[in-house]
Amino acid sequence: MRDHPALLYQDIDDFLRGATAFARAAVTAGEAVLAAVPDKNLAALQDALADLDGEIRYVDMTVAGRNPGRIIPGTLLPFAALHAGRPVAIIQEVVWPGRTAVEYPACLQHEALLDLVVPGAVLCPYDAAGLPDAWVRDVWCTHPAIIAAGERRASALYNPAAGLGEPLPPVPAGAATTAFATVADLTAVRGFTGWHARQAGLSEIRAEDLVVAVNELAENTILHSPGGGVVAVWSEPHVLVCQVDDGGQIIDPLAGRIPPSATSEGGRGLLLANQLCDFVRIDTRPGATSIRLHMDSVR
Repeated sequence: MRDHPALLYQDIDDFLRGATAFARAAVTAGEAVLAAVPDKNLAALQDALADLDGEIRYVDMTVAGRNPGRIIPGTLLPFAALHAGRPVAIIQEVVWPGRTAVEYPACLQHEALLDLVVPGAVLCPYDAAGLPDAWVRDVWCTHPAIIAAGERRASALYNPAAGLGEPLPPVPAGAATTAFATVADLTAVRGFTGWHARQAGLSEIRAEDLVVAVNELAENTILHSPGGGVVAVWSEPHVLVCQVDDGGQIIDPLAGRIPPSATSEGGRGLLLANQLCDFVRIDTRPGATSIRLHMDSVR
């Protein structure tokens, strides 16, 4: 049975009351249980559920969910597939104090898409005392039900589509750019991206990851968006940012989050970018798509 409530908690004890009740009920019902929450909450939850050792899979969301675009294809869907034919119950805390304003829109988008793909019950804890008020208000839009102070109630504001459309900040005026239009231009795109990655202090392996991601996105543009596109690169504190812009629109809101079938052609570029990069944001609308990639750097 699909269910997607949010748990608004005030402190660790409040979190544990809600999360352990959810987990214990799921185990009793014979469901496969996944707890993917930030490291501090994860340790406390493991201690509180120590008597259920072996019944619950634990994942540190600060690692698995560093890029929110990686959570569905990298954590949630593999868990559901591993237990195909069995009900699943998932605790996932995607937003926590320490998430940045840059990361938050991608978290909001993830929550807005969750009901489209994950079978079973998903409990989403939110630290109501530690998160910005505006982020807590958004919870009422992305979840059909809210649990707070031990009581559950339906959300009259539930409208997950509201979490899909926040635009990206503009590309800085000083960003380096290169345009491309044909497959023959991809060599220059790879060289441009690799040079800036090395200048930013990325290791050879990390630089190559970024080159592969950008090349895949540029190739998608050439195949699906007449007129070509533009790659922009710039540095922010401890981050190299790379953006691919074109004149097309991504229609499928789950693009990059659902692995294509083994027999399908294409469809892997955005999925690969999510896997290779530390953070990915997508802004798509009629006549324009921007995909922004972040790679942590040492400079």
